Amino acid sequence: MSHPSPGPSLTPPTWPHCGHGSAPEDPVGCRGIHVPGNTACLAHLADADRDTYLAGLTPGTDIDHRGTPFTEPLLSALLASLCDPATSHPSFGSAWFESATFTGTAGFDSATFTGDAIFRSVTFTEAAGFGSVTFMGTAGFESVTFGADARFGSATFTGTAWFWSATFTGNAGFWSTTFISDAMFGSAVFERAAGLGPLVCAGRVWLSGAVFGGPVTLWLAARRVECRRTRWSATAELRLRYATVDFAHAVFEYPLTIAAEPSPFVLADGQPVADGVLAGAPDARVRMVSLRGVDAAHLVLADVDLSGCLFAGTVHLDQLRLEGACSFDTVPSSTAWRHGHPVRFTDRRTLAEEHHWRAGRPEAIPGWNVAVFSAGHVGPAQLAPVYRALRKSLEDSKNEPGAADFYYGEMEMRRHDRAGTTRTERGLLHGYWALSGYGLRASRALYWLAATVLATVLLLMGFGIAQDSPKQDATGTVPAGGGKVTFEIDKADPQNPKGDRINGERFEKALNVTLNSVVFRSSGQDLTTTGTYIEMTSRLTEPILLGLAVLAIRNRVKR
Repeated sequence: MSHPSPGPSLTPPTWPHCGHGSAPEDPVGCRGIHVPGNTACLAHLADADRDTYLAGLTPGTDIDHRGTPFTEPLLSALLASLCDPATSHPSFGSAWFESATFTGTAGFDSATFTGDAIFRSVTFTEAAGFGSVTFMGTAGFESVTFGADARFGSATFTGTAWFWSATFTGNAGFWSTTFISDAMFGSAVFERAAGLGPLVCAGRVWLSGAVFGGPVTLWLAARRVECRRTRWSATAELRLRYATVDFAHAVFEYPLTIAAEPSPFVLADGQPVADGVLAGAPDARVRMVSLRGVDAAHLVLADVDLSGCLFAGTVHLDQLRLEGACSFDTVPSSTAWRHGHPVRFTDRRTLAEEHHWRAGRPEAIPGWNVAVFSAGHVGPAQLAPVYRALRKSLEDSKNEPGAADFYYGEMEMRRHDRAGTTRTERGLLHGYWALSGYGLRASRALYWLAATVLATVLLLMGFGIAQDSPKQDATGTVPAGGGKVTFEIDKADPQNPKGDRINGERFEKALNVTLNSVVFRSSGQDLTTTGTYIEMTSRLTEPILLGLAVLAIRNRVKR
């Protein structure tokens, strides 16, 4: 994935330094840019020259005060000279404050910047107020140091907002802030921010590489939220709307919750936060696209769509907690033809990476999703432990029926893993899959049971039921002188059937033998030698299939 550069190059090429106050330890002195027509910066102009310059400013004028040290009175004088009588608020054209220093409170509240506002590398020693400010161009706050609170409540950013590598020492307030384009907080440092948002961004919120030093709650409504390699040093909660979230390689050692917010955010006064800029989004669902490289031991996901999430490489995935309606992708629902026979996958939840692997196989059927460019390549050997970990996670939360699909996925990956699974084991898994869907498809086991019972009945009718029930013969000897009589009672061997073997009487006998052998384990019928072996086979196979069907039902309903 490409990373954005740390801000645009929007400042003029030349920068004549003021040089005021130079000393041996700092020969350059003041780095403020010269005021046009003068040889000093705004802070070091003579009073008369400063007054003349400020008097010549009108609302909407472009200004350039890079490197200038602003005191609170000096900034107030500049803002007053740019005040628009129609709104009673300052109005800037393009404004360059790069590397400037603001001592005291810097209050830009309710100002309008019709051009680019460049505050790159600025230092605010006290609170910085940008509440209700409108930035119509690019707002560049990269590498800024906020020495106290930074207030951007109800601000509107029409262009891209750059907070790349910014440092927030105090509270960072972005409540009700609206970003029409992207908001870039990459590599920013929030030392003790308690909350970020509610923030509405029609584009992307970039927090990759940012550091949150204290407990924090983020309320973000955006099309995409990037948190790659973001570090959370305390507990955190992300309340999101509409967002597609990339959390790859994020680092956290304390509980962190990512939850979907079904309704618009609400302010402290009870008013909902307008998120009309996201009206074109399909819905307000939160979609996770990657958890690779994350240690999920303290991660909680609530009501999140995981159908496109990449899990391979996630650590302690078995300790991940899934709450609410977390959804996964499913297998293709339609029947396709392959090698001249129909192929249909039974419905189950599956991972995006299994979709990618199956879609890349030569014999793939339509319906499997092709991998995106940055997904990488994983196969059955990598996916089996992922399925196993997710299964254990759900089982540990007492959701064993919900874990069944992940057990099925684990067994499927083992069955297809030619490198890590022996031929014998794969053969056993193929049989287990074909007979009962790994003990999870009761209909499949019942189908085979019915087929086996029917085959047993037909074989018994044809070869197993004797021609006639053998009659007992009694033979004995009467002694010549009387006395004790001895008889020998014998029974003739069953005779193999001849003639018409398919009739109602033989069917009834065969069915009784089969059902008794499956359920009651005793037939009580006269069978031929072949019939005896048929019954023995029936006693072995059919109870196993019946047990697999019962097991599959239990696995789907037990708690």
